[in-house]
Amino acid sequence: MPPLVHAARTPGLTTLTLDSPANRNALSAPLVQELRTALAAEAATPATRAVVLTHTGTTFCAGADLKTPCDPADFLSLLREIAELPLPVVARVTGHVRAGGLGLLGVCDIAAAAQESTYAFTETHLGVVPAVISAPLLPRLDPRAAARYFLTAEVFGAAEATRIGLLTLDARGAEDLDKLLAPVLEGLLKAGPEALAATKRLVTAPVRAALERDGTALAELSARHFASAEAREGISARFERRAPSWLR
Repeated sequence: MPPLVHAARTPGLTTLTLDSPANRNALSAPLVQELRTALAAEAATPATRAVVLTHTGTTFCAGADLKTPCDPADFLSLLREIAELPLPVVARVTGHVRAGGLGLLGVCDIAAAAQESTYAFTETHLGVVPAVISAPLLPRLDPRAAARYFLTAEVFGAAEATRIGLLTLDARGAEDLDKLLAPVLEGLLKAGPEALAATKRLVTAPVRAALERDGTALAELSARHFASAEAREGISARFERRAPSWLR
């Protein structure tokens, strides 16, 4: 099986690319494990000052792989490891983000996207709950917006994602996005590594606290709903391209 996560290095900077476009970079067990391994390798590389997380294809991450989903506990571990990583992680998004992918985006320290990207917390329409991802997201999102989009599963764009705190910045397209990111990355590479790590711990304190305090209970909540009859119906309806029974 070809790698699902690729690493490319330039001085001080490593770009990790999610490369599973056939399932829209969904959170399968292999992809989550490869990403965890890649992040651990960067943490152990003294020359690395920052990590960029990006993707191939038209989707940054579609959320859980509904055919071969990762264990919610493993996804929780991935989010904790990103929050605890002594390196800033910058998300570069030029495609769509759904469900669990929003948790992956939200736990990154800086998130930038092209304006053609779209976002949706699709869980409730499948009969599941945005449980684990709520830990890194709720400390960062506008509370009213979080309530609306968590509950309704509405699709929204990059400008709205920036307004509510999901994104740091958005740009008209990939080229403009890279121009906007250039001074961000330059600033990270100029920082003292110990000061950078300590500052990341300072600004991620609410996210790390939420993951530590609530993470296990949220993973159990997620697993419980994924195993429910309602989720089985919602996921089957999605694959069969029909309305779930609660809409009949």
